[in-house]
Amino acid sequence: MIVESAMTPSPITVGASCTVLQAAEIMLANRISGLPVVDDDGVLVGMITEGDFLRRYELNTDRRRSWLQSWLASPGKIADEYVRSHGRRVDEIMNSHLVVVPPTAALSEAVRLMERNEVKRLPVISDGRLVGIIARSDLLRALTEVEKSSTPSTQDVQIQEAVDAELAKQSWSRNGFIRCQVRNGVAELSGTIFDERERLAAKVAAENVQGVRAITDHLTWIDPYYGVALPPPAGEEDPI
Repeated sequence: MIVESAMTPSPITVGASCTVLQAAEIMLANRISGLPVVDDDGVLVGMITEGDFLRRYELNTDRRRSWLQSWLASPGKIADEYVRSHGRRVDEIMNSHLVVVPPTAALSEAVRLMERNEVKRLPVISDGRLVGIIARSDLLRALTEVEKSSTPSTQDVQIQEAVDAELAKQSWSRNGFIRCQVRNGVAELSGTIFDERERLAAKVAAENVQGVRAITDHLTWIDPYYGVALPPPAGEEDPI
């Protein structure tokens, strides 16, 4: 699965010159925990997340240092923390060090970038434009969709039972080495055969069952004399 198939397209954005309060209100209204930040030309310039609101002087949660910690910290670091806790505009507290991913990247690449950079979401960029955002919640959604699509429907179960019944009647398949699984009307034949002619016979048995729209051949032929196993000539779907 690629990023494009799981991302949230056309994500909600916030302007760099907007106030911190406006960004917080947008997040609350849309029940999201992060926003891409764009400039006046719509170019992505940063990200603002709920983590940027943790240390705020309005909440009395801004960082307080002991005299020793203040002495050890550089003036630049303390100044940066002051801006992030007191800044009024989005561009003052946002994270401008962006980690992005293209829509054609594999989901595994997006996960690797999230883990390596310790971020919960990635802007998706194509030809320099923001086309989506991929977050941890999108990965959860993609997982549930995969699980749902892998669960056979009632109709698939009935088709599979009909194919199994037909195979059980035949002497060349009664040994049970040929198996069938049906998903979305596609009959996937797997297992082993000891005569290449059994391959075509199994396909014919499946294609004659009403509701089968395609057949995938994963049958492995085993030479009965030498015991050599050969994979199927092709594992592509054969439409009916």
